[in-house]
Amino acid sequence: MQLNDFIRDIPDWPKPGIVFKDITPLLKDPTAMAEAVQRMAAPYRDQRIDIVTGAESRGFIFGIAVAQALSAGFVPLRKPGKLPAKTISAEYDLEYGSATLAMHVDAIAKGQRVLMVDDLLATGGTMAASCQLVQKVGGRIAGICVLIELTFLHGREKLTSYGPVHSIIQV
Repeated sequence: MQLNDFIRDIPDWPKPGIVFKDITPLLKDPTAMAEAVQRMAAPYRDQRIDIVTGAESRGFIFGIAVAQALSAGFVPLRKPGKLPAKTISAEYDLEYGSATLAMHVDAIAKGQRVLMVDDLLATGGTMAASCQLVQKVGGRIAGICVLIELTFLHGREKLTSYGPVHSIIQV
């Protein structure tokens, strides 16, 4: 199955010059969605993953599904002000702005093996901030997995100190 056939390009969104990778067609096709999750989870099946993280909001979709496939827990990385208990945060740059992610300080125990999951790797800012949060609380990053990698933006280069990056679709 060619999963990239289920990714729609939306030019000039959210601002001129950006080509947004719309995963909605993949999400609404049960076979494509199941295949994407299987491919994302496969390299980690024997890696003893304790926790999977996903950044708000599209990272939740794949993060929860991959966590379930690996019989692991899931920790959401959210926008500031969305989590009710004590949090830590990390700021990062996007290809079209900046943002902040937050995580509960007690979401990941020291030494737990964590798989970092998101739908898209562009400049690497979101994933680097996500990795920083996990390391701040003592989690051990076991891998980074994304559905789509925009290779021309070289985001993978920002992540070399966090471990190997596995991407399903490279554009």
